[in-house]
Amino acid sequence: MCESEVARLRSQIQQELEAMQRGLYGLALGSARHEFIRRRMDYLGSCQQQLACQVGEEKAMQLMYALYVQVVG
Repeated sequence: MCESEVARLRSQIQQELEAMQRGLYGLALGSARHEFIRRRMDYLGSCQQQLACQVGEEKAMQLMYALYVQVVG
């Protein structure tokens, strides 16, 4: 496991979650908002897959959940 890669992915995931949260409450309406959030979710899925390659599926899901709760919760 490369800890610097895991740290980079965690940081990226946190930034994407923050962007999604801002997108929910920003000025965009309708399909523009949905497209913005969909793209963020697609990217988060990619980050989770990369994280799973580093730490395993279960640990990746735990980290994703913890970051989600920290940022959104």
